[in-house]
This record gives sequence, C-alpha cells and structure tokens, in this order.
Amino acid sequence: MTDAPDGGDGMHTMGAGVLAADGTMHAGVNFCHFTGGPCAELVALGAARAAGAVDPQVVVAVGNQGRGIKNPCGRCRQVMADSYPRLRVIVQTPAGARSIAIGELLPWSFDWVAEQA
Repeated sequence: MTDAPDGGDGMHTMGAGVLAADGTMHAGVNFCHFTGGPCAELVALGAARAAGAVDPQVVVAVGNQGRGIKNPCGRCRQVMADSYPRLRVIVQTPAGARSIAIGELLPWSFDWVAEQA
C-alpha cells in the first residue's frame, strides 16, 4: 500500500470513539473502498459490542489530518437511532462542539420496528 498525496493512507480517513455505560472507551476507523465500506462510528460501535459493552452512551467521529469533529452520515444516524435510541452524539455546530441525542439528530427517522409485520 502506498501513501496518499495527503500523507495519509487514503483508506482510513476518520476515527471514532464510543463511551460505554461501564466507562470503557472503544475506538474504530473507517475503511474507504470504491464499493463502499463501514464508517468509523459503526466500526467503533461494533468494537464496543464485541468487547461486551451493551449500552453505549456517547459517540464522536473525527477526521484525519486535523479536520476535527465530523457529524455522522445519514446511514450512521439511522443505524444508531435503530440500535441505540438513547445514544448521544458529539457533533460540530456553528457554536462549537455539542452533545445531542440521536433522536434530535434524526427526528424523522424511519421506524424499522414499527414496519415489521
């Protein structure tokens, strides 16, 4: 694998951290590929669950190269809302970083459970 022009590896451009209810921290990175790939938030949530954390409290994502806090994409918002409806997400706002409930971040999300026959 060769380095990307920006000095990174071009495959891992985002990192995320999850704080679980038991106080443990779990990390993840995204995996960029032309076919898609998992976002850092979902990798971190998966790592938390694999380590036995069943009640994640807060998630945050940051960009490489000093890009700071990055707000989650729509897919991540929906997965987080479906899987962890009490989760808080640290987002970047015009007034600075803020912790908000996933329901506030995705107020009109698709209700997968309600759609099951």
